[in-house]
Amino acid sequence: MKKSWSNEWVSSVQPRKQRKYVHNAPLHVKHRLLSVHLAPVLRERYGTRSVTVRKGDKVKVMRGSSKGFSGPVERISLKKMEVFIEGLKAKKVDGTEVLKSLKPSNIMITELNTDDKTRQSKLLGKEKTPAKPKGGAVKKAGSEAKKAESSKEEKPKESKAPVKKEAAEKKVASPKKSVASKKPAETKVKK
Repeated sequence: MKKSWSNEWVSSVQPRKQRKYVHNAPLHVKHRLLSVHLAPVLRERYGTRSVTVRKGDKVKVMRGSSKGFSGPVERISLKKMEVFIEGLKAKKVDGTEVLKSLKPSNIMITELNTDDKTRQSKLLGKEKTPAKPKGGAVKKAGSEAKKAESSKEEKPKESKAPVKKEAAEKKVASPKKSVASKKPAETKVKK
């Protein structure tokens, strides 16, 4: 493993390569790994199981010593792949309090921050609105319908499967030479 990172490592079953893939991944790949599960209500509304977490999302801690704590995301460390929640603090040895870091797999989004219009459009999906039909579009749709009806009425083409079956029968009918029937060549022994 001379390379520092390769996209091919993601398919490896070796734990060491999986850990190395995540640890040495570039930031655009680590960003995708910061996905967080959505609450069941949001999952139904947006039709997706998880979304990349952002600052301002309200999350709930699902695992660990602070299980059940909820609050808005204050900061995200993309390099270390950590999420920091407002109000969730840990005491250091010297007595100062710092924000406690959490892995994205241990939290769940309860409320999304939809200030960003591009994020909102991605979540809702592109609304498929029918284009206004022009004179040519109506004719094309009509001609396609006629073609579909005429193709149903046509007889299906003959398949090549019977030819293959006949060839298979010929192969079965031909006698096979077995290895046991062959006699080894006799060698002459000189006296």
